[in-house]
Amino acid sequence: MKYILVIGDGMADNPVPELDGKTPLEAAVKPHIDRLAACGVLGSVLTVPEGFPPGSDTAIMSIFGCDPHSCYSGRAPLEAAAQGIALEPGDAAYRCNNVTLTDDASIPFAHKSIISHSAGGLSGTQGAELVDYLFAHPAFKALSDRAGMRVYPTESYRHIAVQKQADIRRLALAPPHDHIGERVAANLPRGCAAAETLTGLMAKANALLQDHPFNRARRQAGKLPGNAIWFWAGGTEARLPSFTGQYGKTGAVISAVPLCHGIARLTGLDVITVDGVTGELDTNYEGKVEAALEALGTRDFVAVHLEGPDECTHCGDLKGKLRAIAWLDSRVVGPLCEALKAKGEPFRMLILSDHKTLTSNRQHDGSPVPYILYDSTGISPAGLPYSEKNGLKGPFLPAGTDLMPALFGLT
Repeated sequence: MKYILVIGDGMADNPVPELDGKTPLEAAVKPHIDRLAACGVLGSVLTVPEGFPPGSDTAIMSIFGCDPHSCYSGRAPLEAAAQGIALEPGDAAYRCNNVTLTDDASIPFAHKSIISHSAGGLSGTQGAELVDYLFAHPAFKALSDRAGMRVYPTESYRHIAVQKQADIRRLALAPPHDHIGERVAANLPRGCAAAETLTGLMAKANALLQDHPFNRARRQAGKLPGNAIWFWAGGTEARLPSFTGQYGKTGAVISAVPLCHGIARLTGLDVITVDGVTGELDTNYEGKVEAALEALGTRDFVAVHLEGPDECTHCGDLKGKLRAIAWLDSRVVGPLCEALKAKGEPFRMLILSDHKTLTSNRQHDGSPVPYILYDSTGISPAGLPYSEKNGLKGPFLPAGTDLMPALFGLT
């Protein structure tokens, strides 16, 4: 028996007026997923524990069997692990996004608004070019050295900053994707002395990046500039339980998102990188399917994570979200099932959204999400297509940590 987990990040939603009151899952064309739902177990699950802010960090940790109550120390440490960054006692890690703030140098930093959490979707070495410039600039370097901070760039807009001997108790940081269109002042770091340091670095970065040649070229091309950075998701060293130790299964994770790679590394799962994956709508779907099938040749379990639905929702792209769900169906779920059936390989497949991402406000929501548990060797007919409403008609799992035992038939 082979086991597959498919996560459509943020594809669950609430009813949308532009879709005549349907959710994107109800409106999207997804015949393969709906067929699996009709022939399998269709239920709902609370992936984000009560008391935790809704996000992929706590949700995906739960899905992989790591209880945030005992394991969660912040999102950035998970992403640091993906890069092989070892945090020492007293270190704090932060996500450092390239972002776009109001593109007007005459407006004070705190009075600007957050325009894009990803600076218009920087990719490749674009974001790294900007943060490398910042941390080498004498005016910024003086501040970052005083703070004991170092940056670790990635090939996206998502970077990691590590601060030595930082006391971040009571520190509150705002995820930029949850505050699009809001004033900077309302979302600045707060709660402890470290907040003032982070705010100073962000303000200086905005001043230095505003007229950077890269951003001048972006404006001329009609694109958003990466005119600022944003610190969020702070945390300290993370330790997660062994996946194989808990479930007796070997496995691998395929994703474009560092968070998923970090959770994989910390739980002892293999990380498989695929050329051309972006974490956006335009990613290498076929490459992920090929890598998943190859991984299952030598492993029991594989997880395939697609970020597209979440990114489209944060960007206010409803058509893109519908397309991301349709492509998840036609270019991932369908081909995976067809290939495994052609091989005569029995399999169980779990499909779900890690959390809701709401079209109404472009933010995450922690309410229950629908899941499908399909077994190719038998039928447990729900008889219904995959949607939030139909998920509520089936079995309810009170915690995301219940999902892996269900997938592996341990409950």
